[in-house]
Amino acid sequence: MIYKNKEIGLIINVVDALLSNIIDIGIQHYPNEFGGFLIGNYSNNQTQLNITDTILPNKYKATPYLFERDTIGIEDKLKNYYNENPKKYYVGEWHTHPNNLPIPSGTDISAINSIVNHKDVSITNPVMLIIGCNEAKIELGFYVQFKNKLYRYE
Repeated sequence: MIYKNKEIGLIINVVDALLSNIIDIGIQHYPNEFGGFLIGNYSNNQTQLNITDTILPNKYKATPYLFERDTIGIEDKLKNYYNENPKKYYVGEWHTHPNNLPIPSGTDISAINSIVNHKDVSITNPVMLIIGCNEAKIELGFYVQFKNKLYRYE
Protein backbone atom coordinates (compact mmCIF):
# COMPACT_ATOMS: atom_id res chain seq x y z
CA MET A 1 0.00 0.00 0.00
CA ILE A 2 1.36 3.42 -0.93
CA TYR A 3 0.59 6.59 1.04
CA LYS A 4 1.49 10.07 -0.16
CA ASN A 5 1.75 13.54 1.26
CA LYS A 6 2.12 16.03 -1.57
CA GLU A 7 3.00 18.92 0.74
CA ILE A 8 6.29 17.39 1.92
CA GLY A 9 6.88 14.97 -0.98
CA LEU A 10 7.56 11.87 1.09
CA ILE A 11 5.96 8.58 0.07
CA ILE A 12 5.32 5.75 2.52
CA ASN A 13 5.24 2.23 1.11
CA VAL A 14 3.97 -0.52 3.43
CA VAL A 15 4.06 -4.20 2.55
CA ASP A 16 0.38 -5.28 2.30
CA ALA A 17 0.95 -8.48 4.27
CA LEU A 18 2.59 -6.50 7.07
CA LEU A 19 -0.29 -4.03 7.20
CA SER A 20 -2.80 -6.90 7.38
CA ASN A 21 -0.76 -8.53 10.13
CA ILE A 22 -0.58 -5.31 12.17
CA ILE A 23 -4.35 -4.83 11.84
CA ASP A 24 -4.96 -8.45 12.92
CA ILE A 25 -2.69 -8.02 15.96
CA GLY A 26 -4.50 -4.83 16.93
CA ILE A 27 -7.90 -6.47 16.60
CA GLN A 28 -6.78 -9.38 18.80
CA HIS A 29 -6.27 -6.89 21.65
CA TYR A 30 -9.62 -5.12 21.13
CA PRO A 31 -11.19 -3.42 23.11
CA ASN A 32 -7.80 -2.36 24.55
CA GLU A 33 -5.24 -0.30 22.71
CA PHE A 34 -2.15 -2.09 21.45
CA GLY A 35 0.85 -1.19 19.34
CA GLY A 36 4.42 -1.76 18.34
CA PHE A 37 7.50 -0.47 16.58
CA LEU A 38 7.73 0.12 12.81
CA ILE A 39 10.87 -1.06 11.02
CA GLY A 40 12.06 -0.17 7.52
CA ASN A 41 14.38 2.01 5.46
CA TYR A 42 14.45 4.97 3.10
CA SER A 43 15.15 4.97 -0.63
CA ASN A 44 18.55 6.29 -1.72
CA ASN A 45 17.10 9.71 -2.53
CA GLN A 46 15.23 9.84 0.82
CA THR A 47 11.83 10.39 -0.85
CA GLN A 48 10.28 6.99 -0.07
CA LEU A 49 10.02 5.24 3.28
CA ASN A 50 9.61 1.48 3.01
CA ILE A 51 8.00 -0.04 6.11
CA THR A 52 8.79 -3.74 6.11
CA ASP A 53 8.43 -5.11 9.63
CA THR A 54 7.10 -4.58 13.13
CA ILE A 55 8.46 -5.44 16.53
CA LEU A 56 5.95 -6.06 19.30
CA PRO A 57 6.76 -4.99 22.84
CA ASN A 58 7.65 -7.66 25.38
CA LYS A 59 6.10 -5.64 28.18
CA TYR A 60 3.21 -3.17 28.03
CA LYS A 61 0.17 -1.69 29.77
CA ALA A 62 -3.09 -1.41 27.86
CA THR A 63 -6.63 -0.20 28.46
CA PRO A 64 -9.32 0.99 26.03
CA TYR A 65 -7.79 4.49 26.22
CA LEU A 66 -4.10 3.90 26.93
CA PHE A 67 -1.15 2.01 25.53
CA GLU A 68 2.29 2.21 27.15
CA ARG A 69 5.00 -0.02 25.78
CA ASP A 70 8.40 -0.77 27.21
CA THR A 71 11.63 -1.19 25.23
CA ILE A 72 12.95 -4.14 27.26
CA GLY A 73 14.44 -6.73 24.89
CA ILE A 74 13.92 -4.59 21.78
CA GLU A 75 17.55 -3.52 21.25
CA ASP A 76 18.73 -6.97 20.10
CA LYS A 77 15.85 -7.23 17.63
CA LEU A 78 16.72 -3.78 16.25
CA LYS A 79 20.37 -4.80 15.85
CA ASN A 80 19.32 -7.89 13.86
CA TYR A 81 17.31 -5.73 11.44
CA TYR A 82 20.19 -3.25 11.16
CA ASN A 83 22.57 -6.08 10.22
CA GLU A 84 20.37 -7.16 7.30
CA ASN A 85 21.13 -6.14 3.74
CA PRO A 86 19.69 -3.64 3.06
CA LYS A 87 19.84 -2.27 6.59
CA LYS A 88 16.52 -1.78 8.34
CA TYR A 89 15.95 0.36 11.39
CA TYR A 90 13.36 1.91 13.66
CA VAL A 91 11.19 4.37 11.69
CA GLY A 92 8.25 4.93 14.02
CA GLU A 93 5.34 3.47 15.97
CA TRP A 94 1.87 2.05 15.45
CA HIS A 95 -1.06 1.64 17.81
CA THR A 96 -4.81 1.19 17.83
CA HIS A 97 -7.62 3.51 18.86
CA PRO A 98 -10.46 1.13 19.78
CA ASN A 99 -13.90 2.60 19.14
CA ASN A 100 -12.32 5.81 17.94
CA LEU A 101 -10.93 7.54 14.86
CA PRO A 102 -7.30 7.28 13.71
CA ILE A 103 -6.56 10.85 14.78
CA PRO A 104 -3.61 11.62 17.09
CA SER A 105 -4.56 12.43 20.65
CA GLY A 106 -2.63 14.89 22.79
CA THR A 107 -0.82 11.90 24.26
CA ASP A 108 0.12 10.68 20.76
CA ILE A 109 1.50 14.09 19.79
CA SER A 110 3.53 14.28 23.01
CA ALA A 111 4.86 10.77 22.38
CA ILE A 112 6.02 11.49 18.83
CA ASN A 113 7.65 14.73 20.00
CA SER A 114 9.50 12.84 22.73
CA ILE A 115 10.76 10.39 20.10
CA VAL A 116 12.10 13.27 17.99
CA ASN A 117 13.84 14.78 21.03
CA HIS A 118 15.14 11.52 22.57
CA LYS A 119 18.94 11.40 22.75
CA ASP A 120 19.11 7.69 21.78
CA VAL A 121 16.82 7.91 18.73
CA SER A 122 18.56 8.86 15.50
CA ILE A 123 15.45 9.36 13.34
CA THR A 124 14.26 12.96 13.06
CA ASN A 125 11.05 12.26 11.12
CA PRO A 126 9.30 9.34 12.83
CA VAL A 127 6.07 7.98 11.40
CA MET A 128 3.00 7.00 13.34
CA LEU A 129 0.28 4.64 12.20
CA ILE A 130 -2.99 4.84 14.12
CA ILE A 131 -5.60 2.17 13.52
CA GLY A 132 -9.09 3.30 14.40
CA CYS A 133 -11.20 0.21 14.88
CA ASN A 134 -14.52 -1.01 16.15
CA GLU A 135 -16.55 -4.14 15.57
CA ALA A 136 -17.71 -2.96 12.14
CA LYS A 137 -14.95 -0.76 10.69
CA ILE A 138 -11.19 -0.29 10.45
CA GLU A 139 -9.68 3.04 9.43
CA LEU A 140 -5.97 3.83 9.08
CA GLY A 141 -4.14 7.09 9.67
CA PHE A 142 -0.46 7.48 8.75
CA TYR A 143 1.37 10.53 10.07
CA VAL A 144 4.94 11.83 9.97
CA GLN A 145 6.63 14.40 12.18
CA PHE A 146 8.47 16.71 9.78
CA LYS A 147 10.08 20.04 10.74
CA ASN A 148 8.11 20.25 14.00
CA LYS A 149 4.76 19.63 12.32
CA LEU A 150 2.61 16.51 12.09
CA TYR A 151 1.48 15.65 8.54
CA ARG A 152 -1.20 13.13 7.59
CA TYR A 153 -0.88 10.83 4.59
CA GLU A 154 -3.57 9.98 2.04
